[in-house]
Amino acid sequence: MTDLPLDQVRTLLAVVDEGTFDAAAAALHVTPSAVSQRVKSLEQRTGRVLLLRTKPVRPTESGEVLVRLARQVGRLERDAYAELGLSGAGEPTRVSVAVNADSLATWFLGALTRVPPEARLSFELRREDEAHTAALLREGTVMAAVTSSPDPVPGCSVRRLGRMRYLPVARPEFAARHLDGPLRRALPEAPVVVFDRRDDFQDGFVRRLTHGRAEAGVRRHYVPTSEGFVEAVAAGLGWGMVPEAQAVPLLREGRLTVFAPDRTVDVPLYWQQWKLDSPALAVVADAVTEAAAGALRSGRARGDAGRDPAVSARADR
Repeated sequence: MTDLPLDQVRTLLAVVDEGTFDAAAAALHVTPSAVSQRVKSLEQRTGRVLLLRTKPVRPTESGEVLVRLARQVGRLERDAYAELGLSGAGEPTRVSVAVNADSLATWFLGALTRVPPEARLSFELRREDEAHTAALLREGTVMAAVTSSPDPVPGCSVRRLGRMRYLPVARPEFAARHLDGPLRRALPEAPVVVFDRRDDFQDGFVRRLTHGRAEAGVRRHYVPTSEGFVEAVAAGLGWGMVPEAQAVPLLREGRLTVFAPDRTVDVPLYWQQWKLDSPALAVVADAVTEAAAGALRSGRARGDAGRDPAVSARADR
């Protein structure tokens, strides 16, 4: 088996992070020629093209594997230094996590407060949709992610967290005006709130209701924050699928009504993380799992959306 020199692997990572060979050379305090030679040598050693020479430079699929390796080696080195008391200046350990907007707005921040202070962690959170979440894990940009996909990214482990329930809701006055009558006819004509142009959740709901004959209405309001989305629905701009945790207080206040109580949608959520024996990752995983057990529904239920791509597009918004 061909050894992979760590200086070459780290150089590849520097080029990807900095975007150009010149910038990587400045960051590594070497010449651009040395950077180019290291990358070329690594490509010869692996027999694969590792970088697309674009601006900025981008890793190929094979390059992503080595970039992830470089980040994981760096994580293990920092853990080892910490255990040896050599972490230097008491710097906290940074843990990067990709998380969907609805989890971030409801239960995830509470999970991070469960991490013991003595762990001395700092968090870098990335809000991303499902497709980009998987890419961030593959690239090694993040160490872990909350996702609706049970399929593990190469080099990652997966554990199920629970189910986030979504309720089809609208402002009572809106429902009386636009949703009076059979929903299969009313919803395709009613104004709707969507997260962004990749959000297919409301369309998927109407497709299931109409057996594929229609989608949500053409009058759409795009509101790309979880909290703003809920407020837009409560203000009467349109109907939408809202997480149960966010909907319940507004239902009690009478600002929202569930117009199809027998058609709630449950989205399974999973925790994916690097397969590393890292104390930092372990303590975060335990905190997230514990918080999810209290905040999310457990098991599977009738109507669990599972692998429905329309639901996945919203669950990881």
